[in-house]
Amino acid sequence: MIIDLKYHIASLIAVFLALGIGILLGSAVLGNDVNDVIVQQQKQMVDNLKRDFEQIRKENKAAQDEIAAYKTSLNISKDFEKQILPYLVSSKLTGKQIAIVETNSYGFHEDWMNTLKSAGAKITSVTTVLEGFDLKNETTRKEIATKLMLGDHSEAGVTKEVSREIAVGIISAQNIENLHYFEQLGMIQTSGDYGVPVNAVIFVGGSQTDPGDRLAILDLPMMKYFLSQNIPVYGVETSDVVYSYMKQYQKLKVSTVDNIDMVPGQLSLVMAISGKPGNYGIKSTARDLMPVFP
Repeated sequence: MIIDLKYHIASLIAVFLALGIGILLGSAVLGNDVNDVIVQQQKQMVDNLKRDFEQIRKENKAAQDEIAAYKTSLNISKDFEKQILPYLVSSKLTGKQIAIVETNSYGFHEDWMNTLKSAGAKITSVTTVLEGFDLKNETTRKEIATKLMLGDHSEAGVTKEVSREIAVGIISAQNIENLHYFEQLGMIQTSGDYGVPVNAVIFVGGSQTDPGDRLAILDLPMMKYFLSQNIPVYGVETSDVVYSYMKQYQKLKVSTVDNIDMVPGQLSLVMAISGKPGNYGIKSTARDLMPVFP
């Protein structure tokens, strides 16, 4: 435990002031003999406090040195992981074409995508669900329902159909116009090539805010569509999300990685795609930290 020196210094100063005031008051009221006894006792107390303060200072210094040593060791380990990862994943995903669907609320760094590329995979497309994907507005729902010729105008009904259209558009160019339409509405962002064959689809989930029933009407219908087309699906999220999607993803029996921001998680994803499915990571929903390697 790290000791707050500022707090203890302030406390000791207050004690010293109290002792000083006590000595002055004692000298004014009591006789010399009694005063001498009190002064000696107070001096002993001051000496004890000084000794305690020095011990606290030493313990705090030792704790700070220990933390610094741990940080140095951790940084060395992280650097080693990053340097060795490309060699561990090399050629593991050669020829694989992978689409990515981002439904989370926090964005993601591209380092794990670079890991997939280092393994030989090609990222065909990245589809990002934006904050504008909000179908609570009845006017917007009716507009979309009319364009898609839907009978169900409810939020859940329209959302499920939109999610399915997005999924279809990722692997088929037949409805690419609908994807452009959703993009114009500020619901999604697209990049890459659509309508090309893919060997896997990776969903980036997890949220910093309560997703409500969003998983049930957005993520899962898309996942089910890809699975119905015999396309493997993988669910990933970072280790620090507040609301994990892993438990819901696992209901569809898909492989999951809950620490994709870490090197072990990135290696787990590559291994899962290359033929070692499972639920990996550091959270309670994970069954193993990593696949058995190699």
